[in-house]
Amino acid sequence: MSPSTSEFGFHTTAEEAAEVLASEIAGKNVLVTGTSLGGIGFETARVIAKYANLVIIAGYNAERLQLAEDAIKNEVPAVNIRKLILDLSSLAAVRVAAAELNAYPEPLHVLINNAVGALAPFKVTVDNLEKQMATGHVGPFLFTNLIAPKLLAAASSSYTPRVIFVASAAHTFSTTIDFATLAKPDPSKYESIFHPYNDTKGANVLTAIELSRRAGGKLNAYALHPGLIYTNGARNEDILQGMKAYGFLDAEGKPVNSNPAYQWKSIPEGAATTVVAAFDSSLSATPGAYLDDCKDATASIAPYAADSANGALLWEATEKILGQTFKF
Repeated sequence: MSPSTSEFGFHTTAEEAAEVLASEIAGKNVLVTGTSLGGIGFETARVIAKYANLVIIAGYNAERLQLAEDAIKNEVPAVNIRKLILDLSSLAAVRVAAAELNAYPEPLHVLINNAVGALAPFKVTVDNLEKQMATGHVGPFLFTNLIAPKLLAAASSSYTPRVIFVASAAHTFSTTIDFATLAKPDPSKYESIFHPYNDTKGANVLTAIELSRRAGGKLNAYALHPGLIYTNGARNEDILQGMKAYGFLDAEGKPVNSNPAYQWKSIPEGAATTVVAAFDSSLSATPGAYLDDCKDATASIAPYAADSANGALLWEATEKILGQTFKF
């Protein structure tokens, strides 16, 4: 017998969550970014594909997208799936992808901003933005706002479209957002590969809250912590060294579970909270909520990331970078 959502927790898998929420997923058109094999985005798309009307997988690498599509089709032959090339590190590329999606005939019920910039030494994008913040915040911010009409078109008297930001509890390792370096990256302030990652995840939490507020009930946004997960990306040498320094991995690069505050999840467990955030109807009463272990964990948001003044500042600073404003 499948558990109800009230019984979901740390070990709930995306498969289990999707099975319970199948009736909520049915008929929905869903877009998931960052769906390479071996990651939680792929696992999210895979389980949703069993019930959704349309699943759009988005990423910058055409070969990886094809591998993901093939794997999903192999398991769910009748799936209605579509690929979208989306390079979140390039604002021009984001605009091209948004235009393509806006030309689709279908509305979009759920957007899952799952993709993240790789943890790596300091680097700027073609738009002269710090790459992790560009890929994890500025690009998704632009894409979300540009395709808002598609989301709003899915609204009905009984359904409010959703935007999901896969954030992280790592946002609690930051104490503020450095608005000065958002538009003008400063390598001297790049403390480690985790510094911009933590800030980016804080930006995700702030954006979910602020987007919900500005949308005024027209759409609901949520952020979440998927958990500490050993994906393919963790095998990158820069990431390995950083995670060893934080005590997440031992000297051999293997996950450490001795610290109860940092327990590792499997990829299926890591994708479960995303599925809940995207489809659990009980969350409709709490737009802007932050989830962890498939439950509302808004009380655990770091103070700076729950500050509405910071949310407004971040929104306006990001709009300034983009040179346009967004209204609902």
